[in-house]
Amino acid sequence: MNLSEKLHNYPVLETVAKAARELGVEAYVIGGFVRDLILKRSSKDIDIVCVGSGIELAERVAAALGNGAHVSVFRNFGTAQIRLDDLEVEFVGARKESYRSDSRKPIVEDGTLEDDQKRRDFTINAMGISLDRDSYGELIDPFEGMRDLRMKIIRTPLEPGITFSDDPLRMMRAIRFASQLNFDIEPDTFEAIIQMKDRIQIVSAERIIDELNKIVLSPTPSYGFKLLYHAGLLQIIFPELVELQGVEHIEGKGHKDNFYHTLQVLDNVAEHSQDLMLRWAALLHDIAKPATKRFDKKVGWTFHNHEEVGARMVPGIFRRMKLPLDDRMRFVKKLVRLHLRPIVLSKEQITDSAMRRLLFEAGEDLEALMTLCRADITSKNPEKVKRYLRNFDIVQERLHDLEERDKLRNFQPVVTGEMIMETFGIKPSREVGLIKEAIREAILEGIIPNELEKAYAFMVEEGKKLGLEGKENKVGA
Repeated sequence: MNLSEKLHNYPVLETVAKAARELGVEAYVIGGFVRDLILKRSSKDIDIVCVGSGIELAERVAAALGNGAHVSVFRNFGTAQIRLDDLEVEFVGARKESYRSDSRKPIVEDGTLEDDQKRRDFTINAMGISLDRDSYGELIDPFEGMRDLRMKIIRTPLEPGITFSDDPLRMMRAIRFASQLNFDIEPDTFEAIIQMKDRIQIVSAERIIDELNKIVLSPTPSYGFKLLYHAGLLQIIFPELVELQGVEHIEGKGHKDNFYHTLQVLDNVAEHSQDLMLRWAALLHDIAKPATKRFDKKVGWTFHNHEEVGARMVPGIFRRMKLPLDDRMRFVKKLVRLHLRPIVLSKEQITDSAMRRLLFEAGEDLEALMTLCRADITSKNPEKVKRYLRNFDIVQERLHDLEERDKLRNFQPVVTGEMIMETFGIKPSREVGLIKEAIREAILEGIIPNELEKAYAFMVEEGKKLGLEGKENKVGA
């Protein structure tokens, strides 16, 4: 198969080919770029392998490109990189690797193209394209990667036990590619993952979360998580999620399987949003159900307060899994804590006070919260789902109307702590906090509007209740 026509969209490859000829070395495009080129998927990373010095080839290519093309050299790894607009071109010399059983650090030696292809993780990533003058564009496919692409199969080029022993992260990569591409994992390859799952424990949390995030962002992420679960990997890397699995029955009463419910919620969110942290909120929204599960003879199974307990679990999970401990974590924590609120509002007689509180607490994340809550409706009864969604439409309309009227989203009461202290001639104290809290509650309950004149008058009255009435001559000063 010749792919030279497909290479025309990447003129940098002609430059690489010319530079390789000048240096008298063989050069090939290899790996994921070749796979995506055949699958007609966009790719921003091009890997070049040469039988010689990858660094020297990169420097020759940069000189030919001119216009200040910069080479980043990583001599410890024998690699170099050139950035071109939205492309990253990486150069490496062909090599072969061997590993000790207790280490992720390979013994690296110069090798042939065949050696380099053998060390690749999967057949679909081991294909190469020649950049040589006489065979430009020719596909080099020693492990039948094209066949596996057509059959939608993930398979290792060598015996899978060897491939996974060399780098245990490849077990997660197999599942990640299956999830991203909607491919099957070849049975012997999957069996090897099951047998070698414990080796994942020598891989750093940073590398694991990078693969897990790619599974979370795949088109139907539940597929990847089910593969992780059946392989036994999920039990090691994310035990809290696995604890959701299973249904317990007492006196003929059972609860839903919260593991598969969570995966359905994740898929539902994935249909509407590419936001990684919103998808993580879906994964964690019921994470505390095992900790809060109780059986009541009258009502059956309960999970009281699981949203609050779950929110408190979020920072610990993020810390252990090396997820970001910044506003993104706080966003997930907020959504886990609030995920039942719109559902409760959709079932009950809606009061403006409850609506104001939701607007105030959700703030700028209200749309994300509503997306999560809609996704959380997973009943097998389609009429029940339609009824809940209709109720959600009503809630959302009321929230919109209230926001238009009261401007409560991200609101701050117009009376500030500084104004309270100046008015009553006091320093930062418990009384300032009490007055601020009383004003906030009055606005949320609709007792007063969030307007300076009314809020100021309310502040004076609250001050009097605290024995500060003698200072009202300062009001309006």
